Amino acid sequence: MSDARITHIGGPTTLIEVDGWRLLTDPTFDPPGRRYTFGWGSASRKEAGPAFPAGDLPPIDAVLLSHDHHGDNLDDAGRALLPTVGTVLTTVAGARRLSGNAIGLAPWAVHTLRKPGLPTLQITATPCRHGPPLSRPITGEVTGFALSWEGQQHGDLWISGDTVLYDGVRQVSARLDVGTMLLHLGAVQFGITGPLRYTMTGREGVELCELVQPHTVIPIHYEGWRHFTQGRDTIEEAFAAAPTNIRGALTWLPIGTPLSVTI
Repeated sequence: MSDARITHIGGPTTLIEVDGWRLLTDPTFDPPGRRYTFGWGSASRKEAGPAFPAGDLPPIDAVLLSHDHHGDNLDDAGRALLPTVGTVLTTVAGARRLSGNAIGLAPWAVHTLRKPGLPTLQITATPCRHGPPLSRPITGEVTGFALSWEGQQHGDLWISGDTVLYDGVRQVSARLDVGTMLLHLGAVQFGITGPLRYTMTGREGVELCELVQPHTVIPIHYEGWRHFTQGRDTIEEAFAAAPTNIRGALTWLPIGTPLSVTI
C-alpha cells in the first residue's frame, strides 16, 4: 500500500508528498485582487489567495507545471519560486521560454525522477487542449502529468491539467491505469468569447471519470477566480447523478490542510 499526502494550497496549486519526494503543481502564490490578462482580450481577477505563502513551503524536488503562460497557473510569486526547485517539468514550448532547470515533455513522453535514498518516480506527460477545437494556436500548449512509483495499490496519480474533454484526454483511459485524479474543472469562460469553454464542466468531469474509473477523484482549480462558471455546488450536483462508484470516489481537499490519500 502506498499513501501520498496532498495539500491543496489553492487554485491549481497542490503539494504532493510521497515516499520522501515533494512535488508542487502549478505554483500560484500571488495575493488576491489583481486582474490578469490571458491574451486575445481575455482577462480575469484573482479573488482568493493561497493557503500559505511560498516561503512556508518545504524544499521542493520538482514542479509539475501544466503551462507557464497563464497567470492562474503560474503567477509572479510562483515564477520566482522556480529557480529554487530541483526540476521544472512542463510543455516543450514552456521549457524553451523558462530555460534553466525546465524540461519540456511532449504528450506521452516520460521523465524519471531519481534521488539517492528515494524510490524512482516516473512521470508521463498527458494530452490537454485548453479550449475548443482549433484553439491551440491561441490558448497555447498545456500538459497533464501521471505519476507512478513502486507500491501503488490503485494505480497512477494523474493531474489532468487545464483541458476540455476531447479525444486526446480520453486516451488516458486506454493507456494508463489511474487510481487517483487531481481533476481541473470550473468550466472557464470569458465574456469576449461568449459560450466557448476552456476547461471541463462537472458533467464532463464525470464522463471522463466513467472512462478512467479512478478510485479517488479530487477536484482542483475550480475556485478563486472570476473566470470560473462552476464551483463546488455544481460539481457536487454532477457527481451526485453519476454511477455509484464515481459518486463515491469524489473527495474534497480542505484548502491548506494535508490529506493522506491511498494511491
